[in-house]
Amino acid sequence: MTFKILFYIIFMTLNTANQASSASEKTLPLCRDSPNCVSSQGQDTQHFIEPFKIKGQPIEAWQALKQALNSQSRMVITHETNDTLHAEATSLVFRFVDDINVILDAEKHLIHIRSASRTGHSDFGVNRKRLEALRLQLQKARVIE
Repeated sequence: MTFKILFYIIFMTLNTANQASSASEKTLPLCRDSPNCVSSQGQDTQHFIEPFKIKGQPIEAWQALKQALNSQSRMVITHETNDTLHAEATSLVFRFVDDINVILDAEKHLIHIRSASRTGHSDFGVNRKRLEALRLQLQKARVIE
């Protein structure tokens, strides 16, 4: 009986250690070849957008980001952890859904962000405009540069 308990404790400890990766090790989903995606971890100029550079405390910037996302119409946060977030934005007319993925890298004082259309090829710059508007909102709140 004690062997089973000891085995269980070791197994759970190792399993937890593997799951506890830092935010700097996490990555956003890659953008496809289509122009309807922007990412602060994008590898080319078409898809790249600057990450949000945090001023002050990262937790304050994270809370302001969530508040800003919740204040936007047709935007819903669908999943969040202490340092990751997923939201969905639905277009008004055709009800297209865009995915917004966010990673808080508190150590580097950065917020990595991605916005991408689920379907179609072009988005007429909507995803880039969305993130730049979010950047402006957080700059006005004085939580990012």
